[in-house]
Amino acid sequence: MANQISVRYLGHARFEFNFNGTKVLTDPFITYNPLAKDINVSELSPDYIMLSHAHEDHVADLANIQQQSGATVAAIVETANWVRRQGVPEDKVIEFNFGGTLNLPFGKVKMVYALHTNSTPDGAYGGVPCGFVFFVGDKKIYFAGDTALTLEMKLLEDLQLDWAFLPIGGHYTMDMYDAVKAANFIQCDNIIGMHYDTFSPVTIDTAEARRIFQDAGLNLNLLALGESIAL
Repeated sequence: MANQISVRYLGHARFEFNFNGTKVLTDPFITYNPLAKDINVSELSPDYIMLSHAHEDHVADLANIQQQSGATVAAIVETANWVRRQGVPEDKVIEFNFGGTLNLPFGKVKMVYALHTNSTPDGAYGGVPCGFVFFVGDKKIYFAGDTALTLEMKLLEDLQLDWAFLPIGGHYTMDMYDAVKAANFIQCDNIIGMHYDTFSPVTIDTAEARRIFQDAGLNLNLLALGESIAL
């Protein structure tokens, strides 16, 4: 049976993956995102929530979504400790660290490096930010999280990634120009942009972004809010 893999864009770095019927949500920040006002948080029911780090624009809706869905939350050790403090039951929290790979019902998830900072909304230490590589059937999907351009990305080039989710907004993460370099580092042609246009510092010229990716022979997807595509 062929893989049935798709993703829906919920704004900023929020994506709802459908891995053959299992729903995986990344970095839930919807209620306080003015660009995501058409997304109804109460209707989200993921099976898993993956946190790249604990800045508020990545975790603001975590507790509500977890409580209503019963989702299992996976994060680096220190961020996982913060998740527990939000009242998430111990058996619904998976902590792991760099080099670790989770074997989950839908496939595998490997934690990989991201160059960024991390603290929890209450100002506590949140550990080190991270990204994830999802291995689902024969598909390999890289979710970079918030990151600057880093040579660590070159470690992923031999994976033969099918898709990469890269921040392109600049200011807090790498910009569109560094994202083109990142795509070359990881040797992945199919890119989905994220972490742009949410706040004024990360507003970009989308036409310019499409141009520079096209000039580099890369397929850049800038999804509309709520849009789904097959992966």
